[in-house]
Amino acid sequence: MIKNVFFDLDGTLSDPMEGITNCINYSLEKLGKPTRPRAELIEFIGPPLRQSYASIFETGDEALIEKAMVLYRERFTEVGMYENQLYDGVEALLQRLVSSNMRLFVVTSKPTVYAKRIVAYFGLNDYFEQVYGPELNGLFDDKAELIGHVLKQHSLIPSETIMIGDREVDIIAGKSNGTRTIGVTYGYGSRQDLQDCTPDHICDRPGKILSVLGVE
Repeated sequence: MIKNVFFDLDGTLSDPMEGITNCINYSLEKLGKPTRPRAELIEFIGPPLRQSYASIFETGDEALIEKAMVLYRERFTEVGMYENQLYDGVEALLQRLVSSNMRLFVVTSKPTVYAKRIVAYFGLNDYFEQVYGPELNGLFDDKAELIGHVLKQHSLIPSETIMIGDREVDIIAGKSNGTRTIGVTYGYGSRQDLQDCTPDHICDRPGKILSVLGVE
């Protein structure tokens, strides 16, 4: 029986495409590099920022990556995090899960300092026991380590816990910790990539999660 629900943030609870892509292009422009069409940047919605810039620049140059991250966060802190919207049906989903006495947590690759502000911005604080993400210095960038940390912090039983996310990393990280998993296709991961990771369930809309969890 599922008692604890871990939600990814980007691509699962909210759609941050406008803010993330605008901030990446802001950093590229400030660095004197060509900006990218939004469609080319979608793959960087979800993964840790450090990993995304390593892919964008095709380099392991830590100094360049750090400079880009500083510029990204310069805009993201003031504007970008609010260029974001909840997916339809998310708040109703959270209400039903809480009323069914499930314990909810945000477990995201977005740094905790930003994830907490975004959850508060959408007025969702009352639904979640806690919001977890990496630290700005990269601690817990590894999603599997982050999930393991949350399980330990709250003495949660993995088999009673489910990880919900739109990317294969969410599914792989959940499974590596022994949790159940749900892949959602309304975010930014492809259905095929999710299927390849063999989650316990795949849902195409937030409302479908209720039936999967036996909550109607």
